[in-house]
Amino acid sequence: AQYVNRLQNLADTIAQCDCLSALAYLAKRRNYVRPKITNGIELLINEGKHPVLAEVLGPEFVPNDIELGDIAGDVLIITGPNMSGKSTYIRQVALLVLMAQTGSFIPAKDATIGLVDRIFTRVGASDELVRGQSTFMVEMIETANIINNATDKSLVILDEVGRGTSTYDGLSLAWAVTEHIANKIKCRTLFATHYHEVTELAELFTNVKNCNVAVREWMDEVVFLHKILPGGTDKSYGIHVAKLAGVPKPILERSKEILE
Repeated sequence: AQYVNRLQNLADTIAQCDCLSALAYLAKRRNYVRPKITNGIELLINEGKHPVLAEVLGPEFVPNDIELGDIAGDVLIITGPNMSGKSTYIRQVALLVLMAQTGSFIPAKDATIGLVDRIFTRVGASDELVRGQSTFMVEMIETANIINNATDKSLVILDEVGRGTSTYDGLSLAWAVTEHIANKIKCRTLFATHYHEVTELAELFTNVKNCNVAVREWMDEVVFLHKILPGGTDKSYGIHVAKLAGVPKPILERSKEILE
């Protein structure tokens, strides 16, 4: 019993050494770079990569930049087709910031990251059957938590806020939430959405900017380029994604007729 404290301290020290050596091994093996950490609000990452998908896809993975904070603006609204990489992009940014603040090197060309006090995320869609909460209720609870607790030093990741209800209700909520963050909280925020109307906020607030995920249309087909470009977009290519998923051709043709 007299050696319990010594053994626990020794175990803690070994655990720290093990963690640091693992991070160092990974950084050297994958050619990660050391990010510059500041007390500011900037978030600048050049050619950042998702730490998991980049290894799985190899040279097929497309690196992307992120520039937020200071004169770059606080809120980035990302639009683009389904399956184009919007969700991957915003999760990638959150992961790189988290890795940097744990003391790890990150997969990027270079990076300057202002410290964040918390990382808030509203991603995915799931219900809480045991608690009697619908998918939309869970979505709103998580969104309310972000609005009530985020500060100007926080990083907020929002993925398709408002999609769990009717189009007009969802759009109005997405607009109001984004407007509140831009006007009141003013924290670094990435918001991926299919509500293309929300991109109009960039014309109303100087700290809001738009970007989109590039696609190429060729011979009635759509090629996802997975590259983030400046500016908004007004196309989601949902019918094309349905085609990729194996939806019968008569339904696809009828969908096009209704759309037109």
